[in-house]
Amino acid sequence: MSMFKTKDGTELFYKDWGPRDAQPIVFHHGWPLSADDWDTQMLFFLANGFRVVAHDRRGHGRSSQTATGHDMATYAADVIELADHLDLKRAVHIGHSTGGGEVAAYVARAKPGRVAKAVLVSAIPPVMVKSDKNPGGSPIEVFDGLRAALAANRAQFFLDLPSGPFYGFNRPGAKVIEGTIRNWWRQGMMGAANAHYECIKTFSETDQTEDLKAIKVPTLVLHGDDDQIVPYQDAALLSVKLLEKGELKLYKGYPHGMLTVHADVLNPDLLAFVRK
Repeated sequence: MSMFKTKDGTELFYKDWGPRDAQPIVFHHGWPLSADDWDTQMLFFLANGFRVVAHDRRGHGRSSQTATGHDMATYAADVIELADHLDLKRAVHIGHSTGGGEVAAYVARAKPGRVAKAVLVSAIPPVMVKSDKNPGGSPIEVFDGLRAALAANRAQFFLDLPSGPFYGFNRPGAKVIEGTIRNWWRQGMMGAANAHYECIKTFSETDQTEDLKAIKVPTLVLHGDDDQIVPYQDAALLSVKLLEKGELKLYKGYPHGMLTVHADVLNPDLLAFVRK
């Protein structure tokens, strides 16, 4: 396994496939998953001649189960160190859900020459929780419910979420893919309960308005209009307005986990943006 140790001693697992002189595509996974959630995209971009990189966020997957650092600033700092370690130049950073927040935080702070483009897929920015400044957000009680379910029985919670709203399998007529549910559960249970618990606050309450404003590279925002986890009206529609070079594409009827269940549509769209 490829492991990298950060300055604070955290070991991050990562995958790094393809020609070292090819343009890097860096994938950032969502909560509570791992780099494995990007296997379909990594194989697709590898077949198209790119170098593909994905890491397990601290506390997730095969990375260290740390007691601290489960916040967006630390996630971004970890990526800065990993990008330096791998010497990634002109990379395209693609993030899903919480990983989209990580992309926004990293790209806003990245060293010159490290980033060419960014993609936010079903992503959490600007901020999810409802407040006076964000009246269209989700009530804090929603996230309190996630914490309560995780603390009570994480294993069952991590079956219920992918079996229902994450992939839209709770919609009438939906084709339920058992392997996808099990793979979600497998990835989730590899990680640390404390990291997953604390990350709920991170993905729901971190205001990334200033991160989005600071991003100067072309950024593609993709979202399904039937996303039951991160409603597009309070995410994608607001994010694209804050981005200097933002481009928005909505997918009718697509769920939060559309990268997995609609990879045949999303992958070519990602490739077209990267090559543009």
